[in-house]
Amino acid sequence: MPLPLGSSTIRKYPMHYKIALIINYLGHCISVGALVVAFILFLCLRSIRCLRNIIHWNLITTFILRNVMWFLLQLIDHNIHESNEPWCRLITTIYNYFVVTNFFWMFVEGCYLHTAIVMTYSTDKLRKWVFLFIGWCIPCPIIVAWAIGKLYYENEQCWFGKEPGKYMDYIYQGPVILVLLINFVFLFNIVRILMTKLRASTTSETIQYRKAVKATLVLLPLLGITYMLFFVNPGEDDISQIVFIYFNSFLQSFQGFFVSVFYCFLNGEVRSAVRKRWHRWQDNHALRVRVARAMSIPTSPTRISFHSIKQTTAV
Repeated sequence: MPLPLGSSTIRKYPMHYKIALIINYLGHCISVGALVVAFILFLCLRSIRCLRNIIHWNLITTFILRNVMWFLLQLIDHNIHESNEPWCRLITTIYNYFVVTNFFWMFVEGCYLHTAIVMTYSTDKLRKWVFLFIGWCIPCPIIVAWAIGKLYYENEQCWFGKEPGKYMDYIYQGPVILVLLINFVFLFNIVRILMTKLRASTTSETIQYRKAVKATLVLLPLLGITYMLFFVNPGEDDISQIVFIYFNSFLQSFQGFFVSVFYCFLNGEVRSAVRKRWHRWQDNHALRVRVARAMSIPTSPTRISFHSIKQTTAV
């Protein structure tokens, strides 16, 4: 099923598999919560809606959709999995599509930084639709080709085969590995340029690029490691197998949380915009309170004088 473990491994370590599944549920729940908050922040803060943050926003969107599909995969029981129902295969196909878009949007992140820093090309000339095409459209024919291959050659177990010999999965895993390798080359060039040419520069734009590079340096190896674990043989001994189960479960499920933290919650532009919005709300709230208090106090001298005269006349 969605854990990258063979059925023999699950049978051999049933207790550890159940604990790993709990870690997966917990991690995906935390990730979805953080991702939704980050998505709403990018949606509401129009003042920071530049191309760089739009790329972050799309990456976060792919993680939300991927995690939602992961939860749907958990609803598929063993009987449906073995009967290979069409709707089950459709869910697996959509899930793998969002997996691929994840990495293509990481590739877009790398392209943007490499173009802006290494090629010194003005980001104002970059077109948003090009990045949208790379991130959302290019994965489509890859997944279609994978689905056709699965349909004709490996049409079993809802197309979610993780046993050795499932070669059709390389149709979409191959482009993902290629994207990761290109991104590592991009990052190598970006870091080299930043260390040699921009060390003395303190402009705000350079500071933003440095922060973006730091975030990508942290996230890209993280995303790459979790994906490369699909191809790692953890060894024959029990300890390495168990460590592999827990390590992979934690990294795979908490990816969305780490993306939200580094690309949104620690983003200086987002934090500054949220702070300004909060101060503006506080000022408006304080103003409404003052106006409400002023409206609730009887300050009309005419009414007070008339009331006093009426009491005096009665006496």
